[in-house]
Amino acid sequence: MSLITNGPKVALLGLILESNRFARPAQQKDFLSLTCLRAKSLIDEANSSNPSLAIEFASFVKTMNASGDWDPCPIILMASRPLGPIQKDVFEAYCAEVVANLPEDIDAVYLCHHGAMVAEHIDDADGYIAREIRKKVGPKVPIVMTLDLHANVSDELCASVDLVCGYRTNPHVDQFDRGQEAAFALRQILAGLAKPKIVHIKLPLAPSSITLLTASGPLGQVIDYGQRRQAELGGEIMNVSIFGNFIFSDVPQNGVSIVVTARSNFNIAKNLAEEIAELTWIKRSLFVRDLTSFDSAIKIAQDQNREPVIFADSGDNPGGGGTGRTTQLLIELIKADAKGVMYGSFFDPKLAEEAKGLVVGSRFKAAFNRESNQQKWEEYDEPFTADAEVISLHDGQVVGRLGIFSGRKMSLGNCALLKIGDIKVVVISERSQTADPIFFEMFGQNIASAHTVIVKSRGHFRAGFKTWFDDKDVYEIDTVGLTSPVLERWDFRNVPASSFPFDKDAAWSI
Repeated sequence: MSLITNGPKVALLGLILESNRFARPAQQKDFLSLTCLRAKSLIDEANSSNPSLAIEFASFVKTMNASGDWDPCPIILMASRPLGPIQKDVFEAYCAEVVANLPEDIDAVYLCHHGAMVAEHIDDADGYIAREIRKKVGPKVPIVMTLDLHANVSDELCASVDLVCGYRTNPHVDQFDRGQEAAFALRQILAGLAKPKIVHIKLPLAPSSITLLTASGPLGQVIDYGQRRQAELGGEIMNVSIFGNFIFSDVPQNGVSIVVTARSNFNIAKNLAEEIAELTWIKRSLFVRDLTSFDSAIKIAQDQNREPVIFADSGDNPGGGGTGRTTQLLIELIKADAKGVMYGSFFDPKLAEEAKGLVVGSRFKAAFNRESNQQKWEEYDEPFTADAEVISLHDGQVVGRLGIFSGRKMSLGNCALLKIGDIKVVVISERSQTADPIFFEMFGQNIASAHTVIVKSRGHFRAGFKTWFDDKDVYEIDTVGLTSPVLERWDFRNVPASSFPFDKDAAWSI
């Protein structure tokens, strides 16, 4: 470690991908279309008022700026929208670039990851990177890491870093806070005020993401408990993070993780981690939820004598690796002549491009999924054609307004709002979950005017649309797609078979 004179020299890097084993592989172009920034361009984007990159990364940089002198060493940040395993050559090129560009005189490292990344040749890709960084910088250089709540955390990852800081909210609305927390923790470590000790406990509990909401439900209860216990221990604990896992990664590391970091005392961290793990295990039966059946959803949509509601197209969440192209629910709604529906958002660049070439008010035959390649991950992307009217067009350059995308620049490509019967359909050219009202509002639409709003999202829409819809107004629909939360439908090969709910008699003890 170098002698710190003008503030610590901190390397900034990360590779962000949530891998769904059943989705297509993540290629270099997928990172280029979302985030692939190096050196000065990376630090400039992090310091911008509405950054396009991960909010926790921007928060870490801004907090370091505000909390004292430092010497940022931005190397690279790459991020893709959720897809399948990252291609081997892309992963290896990233690792080689990072290792080659880490300075010998670095004082600390910040890793910004999701935590559920799988490579074509490595199940625990995040843990592998953390280990390689540790090998390069040596045992004395502090490494702090931020992770999504849906991370599949491994022992190797925890053994390679000094602090793991995970999101506490689902829907995710605390990314800024977690970046800030990681920066403050690093300041303490560098000042000699902490010599962190990490304890990791993996439970044989591998739930679906629909059971991992934190405003209510078992995960939120144990997260709140962990925060209370951390406060009661009076500063002895630096961080408590509880990770729900991302089941579709299908890796041996699947399962709920409790990660506790003590300021210096391993036993205090161990005792608290065991305490939280026991409570979580007692609540394991609560990590199961039912969906609204497909037929019931159609009937609800047809009912004109109820209050407005919002549907989640649960099987096709682009935020979990879904294609954003399944049409099953839309087809049936058209057949049922549903009224007052807003549906977003279908990822179909060809359709958006065709609509852009027409004037607003034009009617045409809208062909969805005209370019299906019949790959295994496209099996639910049924083509169909409908009479449609072009209601509005947009260039897709927006800033998120509420929830997970709040304050973040987004580039959605050519976008169109089509009307099919009395259903308004948003079509986008960059795949993204509809977790923010901006997907409709960019076309001048008023959410409050809809009788039924339908979104291709799993849970993050709850934060984006809570202005209009309470929990009682939310229906999670049992639709087809690569993110169907009905776990019995999937051929998991690597999730430990002894995990609950796969094994109803699963056992665990300290």
